[in-house]
Amino acid sequence: MDNKQIDTNGIAVIGMAGQFPKAKDIESYWNNIIDGKECISFFTDEELREAGIDENLLHNPHYVKAKGVLEGMDLFDADFFKINPNEAKLTDPQHRLLLEGAWCALEHAGYASYTYDGSIGVYAGCAMNSYMLLNVYPYIKKEVSAGTLIAAIGNDKDSLTTNIAYRMNLSGPAVTVQSSSSTSLVASSLACQSLLTYQCDMAIAGGIAVGPPSVGGYLYQEGGIMSPDGHCRAFDKHANGFVPGMGYGLVVLKRLSDAIEDRDYIWAVIKGFAVNNDGYDKVSYSAPSVTKQSEVIVEAQTIAGISPDTISYIETHGTGTNLGDPIEIAALTEAFRMGTNKKQYCAIGSVKTNIGHLDTAGGVAGLIKTCMALENKTLPPSLNYNEPNPNIDFATSPFYVNTEAKHWESEDHPRRAGVSSIGMGGTNAHMILEEYDNNADKIHITDNKPCILTLSAKTPKALDDYTKNLMAYLCSNKDNRLEDVAYTLAVGRNEFEYRQAIICSSGKEYIEAIESRSKEIYTGIQHKEKKIAFMFTGQGSQYSKMGQDLYMRYELYKSTFDLCADIYKKYSGEDLRDIIYRDNTNLVKQTQFSQPALFTFEYALAKLLMSWGLEPQAMIGHSLGEYVVACIAGVISLDDSIKMIHYRSFLMQKQVKGSMMVVATNEDALKEWIIPYKQSLCLAVVNGPNLCVVSGEDESIMSLRNKLLKEDIFCRKLVTSHAFHSMMMEPMMEEYADIIKDITFKKPQIPYISSVTGKWITDDEVMNIEYWVNQIRATVRFSDGVQELLKEKNTVILEVGPGNSLTTIVKQHLCTDSNQQVIASVDALNGKRSSIEALMKAVAQLWTAGITILWEAFYKDKTYYRLPLPTYPFERKSYWYGEDENTAINSDDTKEATEEYVDQHFQPRPTLQNDYIPPVSEMEKEITKIVEELLGINGIGIEDDFFELGGHSLLATQVLSRIYYKFQVKISLKDIFYNFTIKEMVRIMQENDGARITN
Repeated sequence: MDNKQIDTNGIAVIGMAGQFPKAKDIESYWNNIIDGKECISFFTDEELREAGIDENLLHNPHYVKAKGVLEGMDLFDADFFKINPNEAKLTDPQHRLLLEGAWCALEHAGYASYTYDGSIGVYAGCAMNSYMLLNVYPYIKKEVSAGTLIAAIGNDKDSLTTNIAYRMNLSGPAVTVQSSSSTSLVASSLACQSLLTYQCDMAIAGGIAVGPPSVGGYLYQEGGIMSPDGHCRAFDKHANGFVPGMGYGLVVLKRLSDAIEDRDYIWAVIKGFAVNNDGYDKVSYSAPSVTKQSEVIVEAQTIAGISPDTISYIETHGTGTNLGDPIEIAALTEAFRMGTNKKQYCAIGSVKTNIGHLDTAGGVAGLIKTCMALENKTLPPSLNYNEPNPNIDFATSPFYVNTEAKHWESEDHPRRAGVSSIGMGGTNAHMILEEYDNNADKIHITDNKPCILTLSAKTPKALDDYTKNLMAYLCSNKDNRLEDVAYTLAVGRNEFEYRQAIICSSGKEYIEAIESRSKEIYTGIQHKEKKIAFMFTGQGSQYSKMGQDLYMRYELYKSTFDLCADIYKKYSGEDLRDIIYRDNTNLVKQTQFSQPALFTFEYALAKLLMSWGLEPQAMIGHSLGEYVVACIAGVISLDDSIKMIHYRSFLMQKQVKGSMMVVATNEDALKEWIIPYKQSLCLAVVNGPNLCVVSGEDESIMSLRNKLLKEDIFCRKLVTSHAFHSMMMEPMMEEYADIIKDITFKKPQIPYISSVTGKWITDDEVMNIEYWVNQIRATVRFSDGVQELLKEKNTVILEVGPGNSLTTIVKQHLCTDSNQQVIASVDALNGKRSSIEALMKAVAQLWTAGITILWEAFYKDKTYYRLPLPTYPFERKSYWYGEDENTAINSDDTKEATEEYVDQHFQPRPTLQNDYIPPVSEMEKEITKIVEELLGINGIGIEDDFFELGGHSLLATQVLSRIYYKFQVKISLKDIFYNFTIKEMVRIMQENDGARITN
């Protein structure tokens, strides 16, 4: 199929999520459908007795012991969504499951709700809340308080979608939709309408039907809509009703033009949709109408601009009832006959034969099935069909029931399908879908270069599960580009505390790294937001062709480098590109070229890093590196910086040659050693407590070297042409001052540390020409500067230069138990390793250290595509009033229900950013007990934030109310709202002389 034939005005389905009977996700759901698997559970009498089903009912011949069951409806990851255990137990499992599903659906689409810069809407509906009636009500009828309002929020249909919007930070319309069995397809249609009218940029749509008891059947009634034997036989001669089922489904929708532009994975395209109602032109309220069903189909086809003879599959409502099936086929035939006379060319099917009737989730179950069929180019089988219903004339209709999975043939147009959903009460919905070829317009260039695969989670276990799921995905999806996997994980996932990044060139490398516990696995825990400090290298770290692969790979680096090179050529007449990148040249080692080359490399690299969101909050530069610092900080313009560097290096090159030597001793000791050489040697650099550099005349350096070696003091001559930062630079200082006298220096916009003083630079210093002249001669007090920089808390130090020399020095300043991180941005081993790979390593280390990376900017220079990858592995626990999901609380025994299922079931303290500090005083213990009872959490510390524990304003009022009852002290919510801890409450109470415990 050629996508150029597609009208880009459609709505793209870019993500999906769902759980269905015997299917924990959409992949297993599709496999069950293709395998022709009937997913209805049939129960034994013993299972039903254990579930509390009445014995008389078990012996009733009309009691059908079957249902489409959704396993684990009691499970939920409350900690993930910061919902306290008591509130989680009060909440309808439909609300809980749909919240998890919405998260997974958006991740499946490759988007992160917290960082997406558009608006996302949510349209969904749910079935009748049996959990509220059977399980929760016995508790809330006993205690009428704010707790009942909490229960109402978590159980009322009104809050189904608004809770999702709140928990996921969705700013588009959040609308609960209810139209009985057509709810979820109507919700999807409204979502499409919202997108087309630009009320939102993406929309999550669908529905859910879940509730207790999980184990149980239903009473069959002659002439009713339920099946007498637990099998749905849609359109068959023996069709006699459906089987109830449970599950949910959600789709993520987006305007097709936007989805193509954003390189989303498109499962199918919705070309048209329509919704109407039967009105009163039918037998009864619950009966269907041929006329209105036909009209809604025609309207959807008309909106799509598609002729019915190009539609080759219909996912029907297909309930398998004597009345409904013939009416539905009659309506379809009437609609299709307005555009075609072809016979039996269009396959039909009903997913209700697989999973039962999912009520409010039935429409989206059919929609997801059809999207998967189009994506896989496979016509799915409809089950339990042998002979046609005698009231359906298939022979003269456009339709036939497809009973086996087979390749979906296409002609001279894209594959197209329709999806119908019909609600009791007469609300009908129909959609027209079209296939989309995700490979047709892709740029299939795979360079096998290393990629950063990032994962993050809220707990170590979740991160481990996430890793295993990704490994399984990479094993079974080897044809997908690893670059696209990396891109989707980076831009399409919210970021959490526990982080892992692996640099690899293939899925195989990723798996091998995990299994071998490679050193190339970078991990970290982000408890607090980290700052970043840039550290710029001085002369000596340069090498030929440094950064050449960065120049070839990153457009911003190249354009910045070229700008610097052009400015330098204006002053020097030389082209830095030739000097650095030309073969067989050692020019970069000469001072007059090495300094401008290093400045240009570091400045271009800094700008690239800053474009990725790595904005420094502090900086330090080693000698020459201070010029890059000053330029980045806005002290000196780029043009003036390069002018200064050119003349500085040019004049240095003209000075008398000398030597420099590193000495492993402290500053005071070295000063004593060089007293005899005070006319020829200087203390040039203090890099560490026991690491200095002496500079001066060659003969004096050699003489001092011999003396030091006799005393077993380590020393080594450096490979330099001149004696920098010594009296041998003094002859150039006056000329240099004259050259820079007209340059304007401004106040720094970013704080930085002076290489001359080792302290934070002052405005007076930086704006004084004498400072820049003296910087040539002055001792580089790098060690003092590092010690000052290390006082900055929660700061990661990044060396911006071609190597790791400063990183090594800084690490020598760290205490053995320090968790301060120092990272080299391009530790390319003097060109022996790719600079790109080294830079990726740095980015991986920065991200796992807790630094925010603007991933969209990071991936800007190449074309990447989103992929449907494994979603967050929730750590689900049981939250249930009753023994388990199969039982309900006996409403006649309220007291027992309240005491057993509320007061005694606590969850452990969740993972928080702060350490646990236990209550000590009697007052602290009493307040802790109040908070623990209301939240359902054991082990709360006095500095734990109430809202981080899952509390909210309604519960907060209950806490303060109970405190008043216990202590006769009033605390205003506004006084404690922004620091709601037990410790703060005790402080406020102790200020009140009337604080006392009352019994």
